Amino acid sequence: MVFNHKLTNDETSYGWGPVFMHWLMAFAIIGLYPLGWYIETLDYYDPAYKTVPVWHKSIGILVAMTLLLRIVWRIFNKPPAALPQPAPLLFIAKMAHGLLYLLVLLTVISGYLISTADGRAIELFNLISLPALPFEIDNQEDIAGEIHFIVATSLISIAALHAAAALKHHFIDKDTTLKRMLALREETE
Repeated sequence: MVFNHKLTNDETSYGWGPVFMHWLMAFAIIGLYPLGWYIETLDYYDPAYKTVPVWHKSIGILVAMTLLLRIVWRIFNKPPAALPQPAPLLFIAKMAHGLLYLLVLLTVISGYLISTADGRAIELFNLISLPALPFEIDNQEDIAGEIHFIVATSLISIAALHAAAALKHHFIDKDTTLKRMLALREETE
């Protein structure tokens, strides 16, 4: 196995571009979940009260931007052909991938709605302001907060199943699924 030096996907492997975006989002989402739990423990007088939520929101915005880039990328650069597997497993894998995209989208939208419920913009690392909606929604913070928690917890749970499936492919099925997601490919010469 060698590292795939191509930016884009080909028939048999993922390029390092989508692989980089995949792992960047994976690590960000895995980190954001406990960070969100930690934010819930902070009170107004805690020194982290002013900084940790800014990190959480800013990383969440970067996840949203990366998600949009991944969607556009996927439209113009199709993934490699699926590895041979039973049709029901292929269907489940496609549904899980689609659900992961949807849950990330719902998580970032609900996070935005929580953060802008008071009409203030979100600060991206205190450098750029992302404006709030130009209208108010009744109980926006509470409703978006409940949705954010449920959807983020579902996202982490399905991501854990996704990771377990990749490990199953690697250690039990002994196929190249995990290697492809590390931008590794068979040597051609």
